[in-house]
Amino acid sequence: MATPAAAHTDHSHAPDTTKYFVPEPSVWPFLLTAALVVCIIAGWGYLEDHSVGPIPPIVGALAAFYIIYRWVRGVCQESEGGFYNDQVGRTYRMGMAWFIFSEVMFFAAFFGALWYAREMSIPWLSGEGTKLATHLTLWPGFENTWPTNGPKALGGKFETVGAWGLPFINTVLLLTSGFTLEAAHHALKENHRKICIFWMWVTVALGSLFLYFQATEYMHAFHTLNLTLHSGVYGSTFFMLTGFHGFHVTLGTLMLAIIAIRLMLGHFKPDSHFGFEGVAWYWHFVDVVWIGLFIFVYVA
Repeated sequence: MATPAAAHTDHSHAPDTTKYFVPEPSVWPFLLTAALVVCIIAGWGYLEDHSVGPIPPIVGALAAFYIIYRWVRGVCQESEGGFYNDQVGRTYRMGMAWFIFSEVMFFAAFFGALWYAREMSIPWLSGEGTKLATHLTLWPGFENTWPTNGPKALGGKFETVGAWGLPFINTVLLLTSGFTLEAAHHALKENHRKICIFWMWVTVALGSLFLYFQATEYMHAFHTLNLTLHSGVYGSTFFMLTGFHGFHVTLGTLMLAIIAIRLMLGHFKPDSHFGFEGVAWYWHFVDVVWIGLFIFVYVA
């Protein structure tokens, strides 16, 4: 039997899982926002030919990665330290579900813009549903064709990216990554940690390969096809949709790598691994969005 002193010492260091865990106030959200704002301003300057130089984006990116590392490390320590109970787990699941729902609405807005341009704006500008005299006065000779850079032919002539080249390869890569991620999840639930780690790194490699091929596609579009953000409504919707999706793949690949490293450090248990599941939810969402992109942007 433990002595009263020993019992008191053990109790003082053990987390009270009967109460809802409330973390201490943190400065990381504010600092991460500041770092990301610097990166966004630098990116805007590059796209609009108002470069702010190489130092701000490098400093902003390094600061963001450091802050994310410190923030994630703190959350991992809380989780592995046994501070979380079932109530915390439920709120994490609710939070991740609402986050993914917000991402669905985010992409729905851009898909809606694509539909509006193709099915409503372009036909109107070509004279459908308007008086012929008005059409001939405003945009004479403009035809209802897609893809288009608009009545003023902004950005000059361009060509589109073929669907059955790199976009199709990227589709295969992302769909395959969904299966490898599920193989890792199944291995974790069966407590086969080494197999789980193997499939996780395969998934990370597939995500990285997707990003490499997308960067290659962008360089080809810019330098060979003259397809840029300035290529009218088609160029803006194409790069907004594929670019934001690529950004999400980048974040997803980074999160998958963090989960793989945590697995190598012995984190997660077969019956308790929401950190893994949350990232898996996000990655499958990224897969589904890409299928929509491939069909409605590249094929249709």
